Amino acid sequence: MPQDFDYRPEVQLPAAPSYGFGNCACHRESGGGIQRSRRIFTGLLGASALLPAWASEGVEVGKTSVLTRFVSAEGIESAGAQNYQQMMVKANQQRALAPANHPQLLRLRAIAERIIAQSFTWNPRAKQWRWEVNLIADPQLNAFCMPGGKIAFFYGILEKLKLSDDEVATIMGHEVAHALREHARERMAKTNATRLGAGVLSSLLGLGNVGDAVLGMGGQLLTLTFSREDESEADLVGMELAARAGYDPAAGVSLWQKMSAGGKSAPPQWLSTHPAGPTRIRDIEANLPKVQGLYDRAEKPKQRFEVAPPLPRRAAPG
Repeated sequence: MPQDFDYRPEVQLPAAPSYGFGNCACHRESGGGIQRSRRIFTGLLGASALLPAWASEGVEVGKTSVLTRFVSAEGIESAGAQNYQQMMVKANQQRALAPANHPQLLRLRAIAERIIAQSFTWNPRAKQWRWEVNLIADPQLNAFCMPGGKIAFFYGILEKLKLSDDEVATIMGHEVAHALREHARERMAKTNATRLGAGVLSSLLGLGNVGDAVLGMGGQLLTLTFSREDESEADLVGMELAARAGYDPAAGVSLWQKMSAGGKSAPPQWLSTHPAGPTRIRDIEANLPKVQGLYDRAEKPKQRFEVAPPLPRRAAPG
């Protein structure tokens, strides 16, 4: 069990996936002797059966890409779980994994519980996912959710942006949306389709399962980048998840104002694979009316948490 939880200049922490929140000009594990593979949300699986009459309200996005059928859902979720566990083990060894009673980890898990309860209509597989939420002592402005519901926040994004609960829910909703909409699976399918070529792909179309054709899935997960369309879709779906969970969807505006202020050196939008902050803010504002009613009627959280305080920083040795 980690007795410390602080920033250490000499420590090399595990690399987060390329598609994390901070890496998308947008975002990037739990402790007290964290129980890896811990199922902390077992009571939520029946929640989707009690959908309210307003369940059909919300944002409008297209169907999940047909390309996802060319990559095994089980395979990519298994690869995500393996990568995640490796990150957690390394973070735990470095004593950078938040203990189970850390206030900010309790905060993340409380928010995640509400977000996850709203996820099942977006992807039925989410009911079987072994959801995990962890927090790593690292100054990166990042968070991520791997396929299969493996969520991690880096302390830097909580501390440096002084995130409110509504803003944390916005980030978490965005990252969970990537997993629910299977963006990593779609990206991987497109990448492999390009490598295989049109002729080979045509021969694969007749197969019921081509998951075995995907090689090095775990390595690909860590290097994938999402498209502008993926990011925009995750913004919208994440906003709806947060609203249904009782968190103010308008927090996306203040979040992106903070992210933009912290990324003055970001390249012009046309040089990036991700929408610029002002574009995201306009899209969020345009879609707020679609989810405002959901938020107004949603049960609000009974507990609100303090903004993350600075972590102690150990001096470099020598």
